[in-house]
Amino acid sequence: MTDEFDTRGGTDSSSAPEAATDDTGTDEHRCLCPLGGVLDLLASRYAIQVVCVVGALGPVRYGEIESAFGDVSSSTLSTRLSELTDAGLLDRERYAEIPPRVEYELTDDGAALYDRLVPLVEWAAERDDVEEAGDRPTGD
Repeated sequence: MTDEFDTRGGTDSSSAPEAATDDTGTDEHRCLCPLGGVLDLLASRYAIQVVCVVGALGPVRYGEIESAFGDVSSSTLSTRLSELTDAGLLDRERYAEIPPRVEYELTDDGAALYDRLVPLVEWAAERDDVEEAGDRPTGD
């Protein structure tokens, strides 16, 4: 039997326990899958890494961001920086200097996102280390 995913974040309600409710009577655990916007952007290649690099190094110039990645194409990196700037997660400051200088820094929303991404990225790195060592947890 296959379970169907419902909008509350569980499986088919006939086989799943009731969702816990909080003080307001709403579901404590709910499916956030229908969300788009920033989640669609973060699902883009290198988006999370760009936020993390700018958060760790910022304010930072394009070349420093590019150096942190190594193999990313200039087109992809430029696109991602533009998208993150348009989404209000990065500020782009252009200085009237010769040669031109542009710096990127997290906005307040970008900093809030960075603070939430750091534990996720740390968890992913630890999990990768465990998998590489061949000690992947079985879930028991």
